[in-house]
Order: sequence, then C-alpha cells, then structure tokens
Amino acid sequence: MSSVFEKMFRKEDPLVYQDKDSHLIRSLTTKDFLALGVGTIVSTSIFTLPGVVAAQHAGPAVALSFLAAAIVAGMVAFAYAEMAAAMPFAGSAYSWINVVFGEFWGWIAGWALLAEYFIAVAFVASGLSANFQGLIGPLGFKLPASLSTASTGSNGGLMDLFAIIVIILVTTLLSRGASQTARVENTLVVLKVIAILVFIFVGATAIKSSNYTPFIPKYHPNADGSAFGGWQGIYAGVSEIFLAYIGFDSIAANSAEAKNPQKTMPRGILGSLVIAVILFVSVALVLVGMFRYSDYANNAEPVGWALRQSGHAVIATVVQAVAVVGMFTALIGMMLAGSRLLYSFGRDGLLPKALGKLSNNLPNRALIVLTIIGIALGAFFPFTFLAQLISAGTLIAFMFVSIGIYALRPREGKDIPMPSFRMPLYPVLPALGFLGALGIFWGLDIQAKTYALGWFIFGMLIYFGYGMKHSTATLDKQKEHNNEKLD
Repeated sequence: MSSVFEKMFRKEDPLVYQDKDSHLIRSLTTKDFLALGVGTIVSTSIFTLPGVVAAQHAGPAVALSFLAAAIVAGMVAFAYAEMAAAMPFAGSAYSWINVVFGEFWGWIAGWALLAEYFIAVAFVASGLSANFQGLIGPLGFKLPASLSTASTGSNGGLMDLFAIIVIILVTTLLSRGASQTARVENTLVVLKVIAILVFIFVGATAIKSSNYTPFIPKYHPNADGSAFGGWQGIYAGVSEIFLAYIGFDSIAANSAEAKNPQKTMPRGILGSLVIAVILFVSVALVLVGMFRYSDYANNAEPVGWALRQSGHAVIATVVQAVAVVGMFTALIGMMLAGSRLLYSFGRDGLLPKALGKLSNNLPNRALIVLTIIGIALGAFFPFTFLAQLISAGTLIAFMFVSIGIYALRPREGKDIPMPSFRMPLYPVLPALGFLGALGIFWGLDIQAKTYALGWFIFGMLIYFGYGMKHSTATLDKQKEHNNEKLD
C-alpha cells in the first residue's frame, strides 16, 4: 500500500518536462495567443447567452452576471498566468499539478480538462453545423434528415455530416503546424470582432432607456425551480454564463509552443480575457436595451432577432454568418488544446505512449485520436444532457490551479524558474479564486455533478488499471532500482 501512495504522490521533475517538450516548435507570439483566446472564448455564446440568461434569470442585470463570472475567471486566470510563465509545458493544469502536487492529482486535473475538450469539440462542431445549415437553407441547400443531425431516436437522423466535415477540416489545418493555424485563426478572429462591434454600434441606436427599468427585477422562482430576479437570479446567471469564459485555459495548453513564454503566456491569457469581458458585457447591455428582456424568452437567436426587429435584416444575416466563423475559431482552439493534453498523457505513459509521439515535431497522433472521439460524440450521439459537464470538469481544474499557487511559490527561484509574472495579492487571491470556482461549481445542477462523478470514476479506473503501472516515472524508478541491484 505504501508503494501505491508513493506512486500517487510522486512529483515530476520540471526539468524532465522541459526536456520532453523541447522538440515542440516555439513559434506562437502574444498576438497568436490573444487571437486563440478571443477566438475560443468569444464563440457563438456571445450571440445567444446574453438574451437567454436575461430572460430566464437576471433581466437587465445579466450584465452583472457576466461581470461576476468574469471576476471569478479573472482570479483563476491570474493563477494560470503565473503557472504558465513558471512552467511552460504542454498539458497546462495536468503538467503543473503533476509537478507541484504529484501524479495522481495531476491526472485528476487533466482528466477534468479532457472532459471539456472532448465534449466541447463535439458541441462546437454540432452547433457550427446547425448554424451553417440555417445559413444555407434559404438558398435552397438542404441535406436529408439522416445526414443533417445526430441520432436522437426520434428525428430520423443518422449522422451530422457537416459536423464530421468541419472536424476533419480543422484537423487537417492543425496537422500543418501551430504557426500556420495561428495565421488562419488571427484573420478569422479579427473579422469576428469587427462584426460584434458593428452589432454593438448599430444596436446602440435602438436602445430605449425604459428597457433597463428595473435593472434588477424582483426575485421569484421560475416554474422549473430556478431563480429569476434579485441576487439569486444574478447568481443563477453566473453559473450558466461561466461556461463562456472557460476558453482561456486552451491558451495555457499550448505554452510549450510559445516564444518567450515568460511574457507571451500572461499577456495572452489575461489580455484575451479582458477583451472577451468587454465584448460580452457590451453585447449584453445593448441587447437588453434594444427590447424588453422578456422578449428573448425561448429565443434561439436573440441578437439576430433584435437586429431584424430593428430593421437591420442584412446585418442580422452577417451576424449569423459570423456566428459560424466564431464557432470555427473556437473549434480550432479546443482541438489545439485537447491534442496537446492527450499528447502530455501519452508523453508520461498514463495513456498509451503512442499518443506522446511526435510527427514532424507535432503531436498529430494525439490529434487523430481527439478527432475520432470528437466525430463519434458530435456526429453519431445525442449529447445535450452533457452540456454542464464541460463547466463541471473545468471548474475542478480551476480549483486545483488556484490552490496550486501555494505549492508553487516556495519552489520559484529554486528548482522552478522565477516567473516574470506573479499572481497579485498573494496569499489572498489564490484562495478567492478557489472559493469562486467552488461557488460556481456548487451552483451547477445535480445532473451535471452526477455525470461529473461518473466521469471521474471512469478516470480512476483508467489511472489505477493502466496509468499508474505504465507511468514513465514508475518505469524509470523500476529501472533505477534494477540497476542498483546489479551494482
């Protein structure tokens, strides 16, 4: 038993990761990470969440829900920035926690993030397909039902052909290298931000101040038991909105490919989050100012609807097209980060070592596995009930990274280099980041927590059944022990 605990709590030497990741090409700059972060965070949710949360929970105070979620995300982002600057390794939270707390806890944090990447790839691809079909439908292009939606048992769907195609397209792009992917991502993100700014300025001309009154509606429970109005409604909105901000962790997963990570990682992580917050809050304020928040109830496209009702049908069409572009940039970010996380598991032997092999200095084997799983989830299976599992898994990883700062600080300037960026207000802010993530996790519904528990039980079985035995740290220790015997 002592041997098992020794393996679980064995901490990886940061120099080992530095050596293992040295073959990855450091080509990404601050500009690339800003585009990657904004492209992943500011996805189609910016066109839907403000209206949905305003109608269901917060009214005009939806802007406060966005700000509160951003404050929690910001505190965690400070921890991510320090970790990424001090330990620019592939795998982000998995590798960091492996170094500061030990292999088992690193596996838990990484397994939590893997849920985000697997499911997010499937969700984004399916959502992109639905938006693209809605865009081309009026032009007379329509796929048969068997090829246009994943099977739900009632709609006659067999597979989502567009979801399969878009995942394969992104895989092909990523297999050509991070620098080429960054050029495409940068261009698409600029177009997306321009379109969002157009909506903000056009929509602002239709704002009526009466729509902001009362700014925080009186509290009452919804029919489903959730909260509307008051601080309870704002809090309910935070738990739903937080999903929109989690994309900044995709930046950290690629820190082994960053030029001058001491500077580029903090700037990319914090800068992209600041840009995203400004855009989200601005869109929310404009949207609830254009029409009464109750008008957005059960509205699948509140931004497009508001523009059309205001006499801007052409701009509404452009926004829908940009929504497709936005999902494409998010898919790039999620698949880029997910493939690096799978690579890091294979690199350390916790999953088959083939995942940790590089092809032309790229983790393309891990990318192929992510592609296959993403296609299986996004094209053939109904998965809407897993939506909050993305938030649940990521929040657990966020909690680990926040408290990990306490274990990192005593080692900075010793076996871990002193980072150029350090989390401010230490030791208070890491605790607040942990408590904030815990509070949002607590606000998720029981179904999300139940599925998260099931995911972690599955992860435990893999770790104790395969990972612990095949871990490179375990094998290296056995080899060292055998050599001592020979001596």
